[in-house]
Amino acid sequence: MSTDTGRNDVTAVTEGNWGAYLSEMGPSWVAGAVAAGPATMASVVTAGATFGYALLWVVVLSAVLGAVAQYLAMRLGLLTESGIVAVVERHLGEGWAWLLVADTVLAAGLAQLVIMKGLADVSSAVTGVDARVWGVLWAVVLAAGLAGRGYRFVELLAKLLVSAVVLAFLASLFVVPVDPGSAAAGLVPRVPAGVDGALVAAGVLGGAVHVTLITMHSYTMRAREWTGREYGLATFDVGASMLVAFGAYSLAIFLVAAGVLHSPEVEAGGLTAVAAAQALGPLVGPNAKWLFLLGLWGAAVSTLGGNTVVPPYLLADKLGWGTDVSDARYRALLVAVALLSGVGAFLGGAFFPLLVLVLAFGLVGTPFAIAVVLYLLNSEAVPEPNSLSANLGGVVLLGVAAVLAGNFVRTRALPELGDPLPTFVAAFAAALGVATLVLVGRYARETLGGEAV
Repeated sequence: MSTDTGRNDVTAVTEGNWGAYLSEMGPSWVAGAVAAGPATMASVVTAGATFGYALLWVVVLSAVLGAVAQYLAMRLGLLTESGIVAVVERHLGEGWAWLLVADTVLAAGLAQLVIMKGLADVSSAVTGVDARVWGVLWAVVLAAGLAGRGYRFVELLAKLLVSAVVLAFLASLFVVPVDPGSAAAGLVPRVPAGVDGALVAAGVLGGAVHVTLITMHSYTMRAREWTGREYGLATFDVGASMLVAFGAYSLAIFLVAAGVLHSPEVEAGGLTAVAAAQALGPLVGPNAKWLFLLGLWGAAVSTLGGNTVVPPYLLADKLGWGTDVSDARYRALLVAVALLSGVGAFLGGAFFPLLVLVLAFGLVGTPFAIAVVLYLLNSEAVPEPNSLSANLGGVVLLGVAAVLAGNFVRTRALPELGDPLPTFVAAFAAALGVATLVLVGRYARETLGGEAV
């Protein structure tokens, strides 16, 4: 894209284009479908059930910062018209590109396994068939569907089920008494003491501000062939999907869970999907369990479809391959990731707490991705640097993500050093933390000293 074209076409949302915008939305809704998945549902239900309204501020902030993160990722994708990995390699170097790939693949891969476990467990609860059998079946369906583009019907059904559950939670707000005073107090930022508070807060924010959502956005826009000419449409797309739709999804579920499920006996690590389903009891009575489970099932199916493409997108881009199924190598990557996700059905433990944990882990790798995007948006990689307001939003986003991720590592991983998983999380966080500081230092030296490192 030429510099002049980029400058002329980068405009705000245009008045009078609302009808066209509504009919042409797309890429950010893919990210929104991944964000509004079973892990986010588990996190906000757990937050409300365990801590009442205390984490309302995190739920609201997650929608706002999720929109900021997607806006910055959208801006980078439109102005460069390239996948994020290719841009990083061009302007930062191959090592930085591989680090971003590793960060995203680890976060997306862990999420894939746990979401598949949730899908298999829910399928087993509904049908009585062993979850491991369902895991294998769903992996095959996912691989065949994505590789052959025959997955759309299943995903459409899943989205309809998710929509039904969201509408049920929204309707429940008129039945469940919401305590205005306690809700207002929940808007004051504080993280409840203890491991659970840090874990759940990180999980809630991680549902909207996640490295996979940030990195996938440039590829989904390329699939739609959007350029700087679609800047207004892309901005509207982000606001409608993340700020409005995702925000309503999270807020409704949280408020109902806080109003129905919260009690001193509820612990974050012990909450199950069946117990969480009781949140819908005041509205749909004995059918609450099945409606909630089917909604959780739909959220898992919808999320798996989006999450599966993320590792193949980044790996194919890094290797110089095509990023659609017309390239047989990309298709093979897609099939491999889909089939490997079946391993998730063989994991032990309750999937509801695992879903919260997987979002918290993903948040650990997110500050680095945010720093990379901000660096590139203020470099020669784009024809027009970020505005002051976009940079301020990005810095706030980076700060909040870093604080909550650091709090999670401090309370969850560091006390258990020596055990394999906590040790890996701490090492992973340390490596990415150092990389983020190096990148910030590099930008400061280039800006203040006028020369590249």
